[in-house]
Amino acid sequence: MCAILGPNGAGKTTTIRILATLLRPEEGTARVLGHDVVREADAVRRSISLTGQFAAVDEDLTGAENLTVLGRLLGLSRRSARNRAAELLAAFDLDESAHRPVRTYSGGMRRRVDLAASMIITPELLFLDEPTTGLDPHSRSRIWNVVRAVVARGTTVLLTTQYLDEADQLADRIAVIDHGKLIAAGTTHSLKASVGASRLEVRVEDPDERARAADLIAATLSVPVRLGADPAALAAGVADVDRVADALQALLRAQIRLASFAVGQPRLDEVFLALTGHPVEDPTEKEKVA
Repeated sequence: MCAILGPNGAGKTTTIRILATLLRPEEGTARVLGHDVVREADAVRRSISLTGQFAAVDEDLTGAENLTVLGRLLGLSRRSARNRAAELLAAFDLDESAHRPVRTYSGGMRRRVDLAASMIITPELLFLDEPTTGLDPHSRSRIWNVVRAVVARGTTVLLTTQYLDEADQLADRIAVIDHGKLIAAGTTHSLKASVGASRLEVRVEDPDERARAADLIAATLSVPVRLGADPAALAAGVADVDRVADALQALLRAQIRLASFAVGQPRLDEVFLALTGHPVEDPTEKEKVA
């Protein structure tokens, strides 16, 4: 699975729509599974499925009816369409709600029906455009499990998301785009390594001492220090882990008491900040405002 990360307006959805033949590129070329998306659009469409940002199911029909109708439209016999609908509803843990109108479903259930609809015919390539935006953590986790199962069965998935943890959890490779351009691509590990081999995280006991601690760490390690949302927290990239002891000794000599410290890999949000020059927007905050 590959995830595409980028801020709002970076071009994630536009990229997906071009690759899925829903938009014609103004310039350049793109190929999907060996087929040109303009000259061989029909061949591309026969091999892919797309789940967009908004549920595309009929809310007046039941879950079973939605999937059965789609199966018939895709050429399945009446019996095969019913059987495939039942199979998918069970796989997505929706069999108990199969005969209820979709308008009575929760947001997470609707997204699962939408995902199931894209798998009536098992695609070679599945595009998922921000499939969990607006869902609660439990529903997101269930969608993640479904996506993992799809990948395990051999389907390639291209996922766009604003959730860094989602990309970190699901993707084998990550591409970062900004202003319509690809600015980095690689495995999660390689992207994290690109902004520093390790990361020092520190919490001071007294938040009033954080600024002094940040200055000492920056001077000792010769790296910028990032202040966290927690008023007692700070972090820094560390190229040489052996020098972490020097920073801790400097804090000890300055009589700055620590509540905790840890050394680990950089977080994906730090990778995003280093690559784009600005922090990722937190979609959960927008959802709270909405």
